[in-house]
Amino acid sequence: MTVSGFVLMLAAAFCHATWNFLVKKIRGGPELIWLFSVVTLVLYLPLAIYIVVSQRPDFSAWQAGFILGSTGLHLGYFLLLQRGYRNGDLSIVYPTARATGPFLATIFAVTMLGEPLTWQIALGAIIIIAGVLFLSGGLKRGSKSVTASILFGVSVGLLIASYTVWDAYAVTALLIPPLLLDYVSSIGRVMLLTPYALRRQAMVAALWANHRASVIAIAVLNPLAYILVLYALTFTPIIYVAPTRELSVVLTVLMGSLLLREGQLRQRLFWAAVILGGVILLATG
Repeated sequence: MTVSGFVLMLAAAFCHATWNFLVKKIRGGPELIWLFSVVTLVLYLPLAIYIVVSQRPDFSAWQAGFILGSTGLHLGYFLLLQRGYRNGDLSIVYPTARATGPFLATIFAVTMLGEPLTWQIALGAIIIIAGVLFLSGGLKRGSKSVTASILFGVSVGLLIASYTVWDAYAVTALLIPPLLLDYVSSIGRVMLLTPYALRRQAMVAALWANHRASVIAIAVLNPLAYILVLYALTFTPIIYVAPTRELSVVLTVLMGSLLLREGQLRQRLFWAAVILGGVILLATG
């Protein structure tokens, strides 16, 4: 893994952790997703226009199909994640999804895209995935919905792996500009959630009045985190990118322990150190 690729992933992890922290602090629902997605479309419109004008991308039917496919995968991810949180335990759905995603993405990259796999890369990926699982609390016993939570987590992880590999092919083989790929996904998300937002206009207005600065920050950092990942994928194999993205989980959990005072700081710092060791192993492979 190159230094520039690693720096991009660190920046992406910071952006991802920060916007997740803000979302958790606001404690909004689908109306918040719709609101910051609309703001994203407004803020990133000049960049999208600049890329269209400067690069003049000429999309074939095949490329357009991949853009639509990416939009569908990302929309499915948001929908399934929301349903998983409604029907399962957050402490199981989230870590299961984040552990399953990079694991499957690495397998897909090796089997479908032909990327090389060494013992050091495999060991680093396993350490990161295991560390994320334990850092996030593991699979707690005694829950009434453990089975449903695990199934939702694995399903969400499958979508994470799918859109990671799909988008990697789109930006590397088909040369679709990463920002445009993510921008179209935001358009689809807004279209999907508009009926919901229209029925809850008062809640949307309250969010904008009380959390305007945080909503704008989320609108900037949410797409930026994934755009950085997509750009890293243009010159960095998925088998490096997918597990290294899990640094965002480390930062998010530590923000929760330190800033939101969720506790278990010593245990979470230990697993953060384990994950950091896995990242170093992976990055030097």
